[in-house]
Amino acid sequence: MLMTYVPLEKLLDQCEHSIYKLVVLASKRALEIAEGQPKLVSGSASVKPSTLALYEIAEGKVHFKKAKAEK
Repeated sequence: MLMTYVPLEKLLDQCEHSIYKLVVLASKRALEIAEGQPKLVSGSASVKPSTLALYEIAEGKVHFKKAKAEK
């Protein structure tokens, strides 16, 4: 069963307290879901990919990965 509201604080905890990183992570995951990647949380077909992406982030199933710095 999906949550009806995801607190912003819970989402920011998953993205190092950066709204920018949260937006990037959620948009990339939403695009993956829209292109047919399997959903990591249960949800009806009427739930939008962007909403599913936020639920996945809140549950800790999708993480922000730091890129290695080039030298």
